[in-house]
Amino acid sequence: MDKQAQIDQIKQRIVDENVCSHLAASATQVVMGDGNPDAPLVFIGEAPGKNEDLQGKPFVGAAGKFLEKMLASIGMKRQDVYITNIVKYRPPENRDPTDEEKAAFLPYLEDQLKVIKPKLIITLGRHSGMAFLPNLRISRDHGQPKKLNGQVYLPLYHPAAALYNSGMRETLLDDFAKIPRILEIINKQIVN
Repeated sequence: MDKQAQIDQIKQRIVDENVCSHLAASATQVVMGDGNPDAPLVFIGEAPGKNEDLQGKPFVGAAGKFLEKMLASIGMKRQDVYITNIVKYRPPENRDPTDEEKAAFLPYLEDQLKVIKPKLIITLGRHSGMAFLPNLRISRDHGQPKKLNGQVYLPLYHPAAALYNSGMRETLLDDFAKIPRILEIINKQIVN
């Protein structure tokens, strides 16, 4: 079975197992992820917003457009990576997901990552970063790769932060510029 079919099965389990039914009740659909399931890079945000809920894809609004610009800055396209969120349903009024909601969806995200097997997981924002790196302080740790249990993570600020704070835009672009080199180092370690 190909990776996309396996991801579709995980998506169906979320529905069948009635994960966060209170969120499902107000959401249009499960927003599982988008992009290439064979990608070496996975980007993880926190939860879908209104546009994502309607289109069924993560990062399709203004933050997604900026994410695509950052990808272009390192010679990549959306189709070259996989993009997902911890929480797979839109929280009402675009509120932050609760700790309970993140915990409920985490096993499904972990299963999704086991299918994709990325070389590098890039967390976007504090919520997704802390799901994998509990001691994370985004203001201190952004742009610095961390290895935990054999997996390399790169915590970054959320692209939405750049929409409200122009200084954050440069920080994100600078951090993004490190991605090709980090991937190169990971690939060398895998080969050796």
